[in-house]
Amino acid sequence: MISRSKRIFLALSVILPFLFYCLYYYHHMLKNAPYKFTEFESMSIQYGNRDSMLNKFESKSGNYQYLNNRDSLVKMHLRLNDKDLLYLHRKAADLGFWDFPEDETGDSVKKGEEQPVRYIIEYKYKRKSKKVVYDSNFVGDQRLIDANQGLIKEIMQVLNQEEINQKK
Repeated sequence: MISRSKRIFLALSVILPFLFYCLYYYHHMLKNAPYKFTEFESMSIQYGNRDSMLNKFESKSGNYQYLNNRDSLVKMHLRLNDKDLLYLHRKAADLGFWDFPEDETGDSVKKGEEQPVRYIIEYKYKRKSKKVVYDSNFVGDQRLIDANQGLIKEIMQVLNQEEINQKK
């Protein structure tokens, strides 16, 4: 009986207050998180050469334009549903987009070299927004480069899939 009452006392005096404190602390942390999908307004991506960013998508207006493989500019209206936007929001959170530096530009290009592709990704929320400028020749931490390329790949897959769905 003495051992059992010691365990109960320990649980009530140490473990239980600690659990309540954790729940209280993390509830407020998640409640005040700056990037919540309930506050999501739009996302946009632009990419291309530094001097001409012809490839663009804006989720709020649905305007989508890109250069196809025949170098002709294709303009269309492409609306992403909430499921796709939630997927992109979560993918950005998984890859740590909110912690990316805003400027991930590469070094200048020498004459004769191919120009790197520049990507501008922006997520807009009611209270905050995040914009990242990323060049394909960016030199930095390999994990950061992989995360940028992964997010770009996911965005392009969602856009391509939605374009295919609209053509059906």
